[in-house]
Amino acid sequence: QVQLVESGGGLVQPGGSLRLSCAASGNIFSINAINVMGWYRQAAGKQRELVATISRRGNTVYADSVKGRFTISRDNAKNTVYLQMNSLKPEDTAVYYCNAFALANNYWGQGTQVTVSS
Repeated sequence: QVQLVESGGGLVQPGGSLRLSCAASGNIFSINAINVMGWYRQAAGKQRELVATISRRGNTVYADSVKGRFTISRDNAKNTVYLQMNSLKPEDTAVYYCNAFALANNYWGQGTQVTVSS
């Protein structure tokens, strides 16, 4: 089993920045088997969507809507994934969820609210 705990959400003005963190813990065998980690988001009344993912080797994928503004990174020694969000827009407002895939299991964090508003 893997537990994911997010932090770093909050209220920010348009054009501002936030950094999200997600730490994985749990069964060491499952932790070491994590390949891809990522961030998804779900705005009110909308489906959950991909934001960005990163493999253990550092290969990244971004949604078109965040390319050039968001950066995903990962510290394998700390079992932690980060999402640096710059130039935030009101349409980035959503609950952001951390995700990890290990041993054919998909794990989710509890979510952290990001609100972009003046």
